[in-house]
Amino acid sequence: MQSYTIGQAARLLGVSPDTARRWADAGRVTTHRDESGRRLIDGSDLAAFSVELAKSGGEEDASHTSVRNAFPGIVTAIKLGDVAAQVEIQAGPHRLVSLLTREAVEELGLEVGMEATARVKSTNVHIDRV
Repeated sequence: MQSYTIGQAARLLGVSPDTARRWADAGRVTTHRDESGRRLIDGSDLAAFSVELAKSGGEEDASHTSVRNAFPGIVTAIKLGDVAAQVEIQAGPHRLVSLLTREAVEELGLEVGMEATARVKSTNVHIDRV
């Protein structure tokens, strides 16, 4: 399972590192330390927290813009069918859902808690593994 530093988590949640650090200090998101003492957040914990945060309305300092229609975020859900798949990404306050082939999800190696970028063009959402 992928883990994220406080800074990486802040970027994915669309907040400042200080805000993410305060949330961790308050116990809103669980952290652990790596061998060099850095605080890390497990991807699955960050995914669950990002969904909870979005449902609660987020923070006032959360980013509400995207650059060139790219939404970096974290995969929060994957539903696999025989041929098709549905991937949900939480990018700050934005929840994006993409319908793509099961084969594409498997080739990208997408998993809940993994960092990914949703790229939006017209009515299409493309997923890039980061």
